[in-house]
Amino acid sequence: MRLGLYGGTFDPIHNAHLAVAQAALARFALDRVLVIPNRLPPHKQSSTGASYEHRLRMVQLACAPYPALLASDIENRETKSYTIQTLRQLRTQYREPCEFFFIIGADAFAEVASWYQVEEVFRMTRFLVVSRPGFSYTIPPGAQVDALDGFSLSTSATALRQALAAGEDNTSLAAHLPALVLAYIQQHQLYRRAATA
Repeated sequence: MRLGLYGGTFDPIHNAHLAVAQAALARFALDRVLVIPNRLPPHKQSSTGASYEHRLRMVQLACAPYPALLASDIENRETKSYTIQTLRQLRTQYREPCEFFFIIGADAFAEVASWYQVEEVFRMTRFLVVSRPGFSYTIPPGAQVDALDGFSLSTSATALRQALAAGEDNTSLAAHLPALVLAYIQQHQLYRRAATA
């Protein structure tokens, strides 16, 4: 099995996230992609705009139309989640031969050398690095890396939170958010006071 792992805060998950996951599936012949919202990400200093429970539910709604995309709560931990913990847990869950492909933005990959027990992470997974405008990276010794490029990802979760907090109309938001996710955000009045969270 070839398993993609796509982690992040997903605050909120948006169409560009889904495009990346679908591209990884197609280009690297993955069997499925686990979309994994972090409960307490180790490299984010500020709190998220929506609770973990809301972010997980939005990921579930966004993935529902795509059989090969699976929302995962594997990082629903009371302490900060480290990639090595997740990889070890997945290794015990998937006992059949399984290759891991970690989908990550170039901005986050640029800091990968600072990750906890990163040498073991490098041994356990291959990285699919998504190009981001303005970000470059070097490949640390031991890391296995493929570029996942060809995207023009102008959407950012920060900009979407700001637009939602400002009460931007649904037409412009619908271009960036899955319909079920936008409906959920409005139903629960998320991000009303979280423009910069």
